[in-house]
Amino acid sequence: MVLVPLNSREGEERVESLKSSRLPNFHELSPEERLRVVKEFAGLTEEEVEILRNTGSLPLDLANRMIENVIGATHLPLGIATNFLINGKDYLIPMAIEEPSVVAAASNAARMARMKYGFRASADEPVMIGQVQVCKLKDPEEARRRILEGRERILAKANEQDPLLVKAGGGAREVEVRVLDTRMGPMVVVHLLVDVRDAMGANAVNTMCEAVAPLVEELTGGKVYLRIVSNLAVYRKARAEASFPKEALGGEEVVEGILYAHALAAADPFRCSTHNKGIMNGIIAVALALSNDVRALEAGAHSYAAMGGYKPLTSWEREENGDLRGRIELPLAVGVLGGATGVHPVARVCRKILGVGSSKELAEVMAAVGLAQNLAALRALVAEGIQRGHMKLHARNVAMAAGARGEQVEEVVRRMVEERCIRIDRAREILAQLEQRG
Repeated sequence: MVLVPLNSREGEERVESLKSSRLPNFHELSPEERLRVVKEFAGLTEEEVEILRNTGSLPLDLANRMIENVIGATHLPLGIATNFLINGKDYLIPMAIEEPSVVAAASNAARMARMKYGFRASADEPVMIGQVQVCKLKDPEEARRRILEGRERILAKANEQDPLLVKAGGGAREVEVRVLDTRMGPMVVVHLLVDVRDAMGANAVNTMCEAVAPLVEELTGGKVYLRIVSNLAVYRKARAEASFPKEALGGEEVVEGILYAHALAAADPFRCSTHNKGIMNGIIAVALALSNDVRALEAGAHSYAAMGGYKPLTSWEREENGDLRGRIELPLAVGVLGGATGVHPVARVCRKILGVGSSKELAEVMAAVGLAQNLAALRALVAEGIQRGHMKLHARNVAMAAGARGEQVEEVVRRMVEERCIRIDRAREILAQLEQRG
């Protein structure tokens, strides 16, 4: 599909004629009304809607089979980010997160992106790295040579472990060898490159690494210790880009402010840490909704950002017409098959809502969400301060923590926001005043 930049009105008219994620006033609907809209968009059954409606939808016996020592289940709010147009396709994005303003911010950034052409995104083939550590070698360079000579045997042994993966078009593809000097002396690290198809792939890779370890010892005469996947998935990167009209952002001054904010992140790791955390707010919320491995995603993203010196995962530049263009690139080892993704009932429904057909498509969507989240955060920081929108939403949590219920919540929130004093002690004072009035 060729994507032609459109102005705001043309962009709206082009996609509104089809099933669209552009849902004005979606946030003003009741939860039940939002469920009805999502049901129609994603073609959910009544049973699937009931899974979402029931916030305790993970049965205890199922939880007990997923991990050990189970006593119950914890839950996060599940929201829907709207307006996302990615590679010409509309998406509603399930996001599970406790932090206020994240879903709204992503939706607003996506609305601005679709004023032109939405997001363009791409992802690498789903190749993961498995590491086999070889120690106690007399001649590391000779060991490296022998491993490379035994490449075909190693790959064959690895692929014997998962014939279904090989049949699906995946499997072990290549062998890399690195010689490292460490405080325990020189060692060799074998990288087994495995195409895991639509799974995150850690279990398949770990199994293959364990299977080839004896063969590696035979080839080298060394001792193998670690045999495990690497979460620095440099062969499995996703990227997205979008252009945001300067008028929608608030004008040329806001565009310039965003560029200055990005320059600080590029120069200062103290700022860059929070810059990248904001990106991961969106990515991790999607991963949680689909029961993907959020620890692996965080580790991979920040490790990648630290290669060659800690740097932002996004880049921003001003276009000739003054609009703002952003890009993101990071490793995203995500899956739509296997693990909790295929077991957790809410994750299964969320995948249906999202409508992705492969792990590559999921990675593309998550990269676009990360870019949107970064744009929204930078715009808020330079245009109005991050607290204005964030704290208004946070005030509801403060009011409820103080004991407010029902209509009391909105009144406590209103007064705290007016006073610009959003603290639990003030919420308790307001609540006491309301209760005295009866």
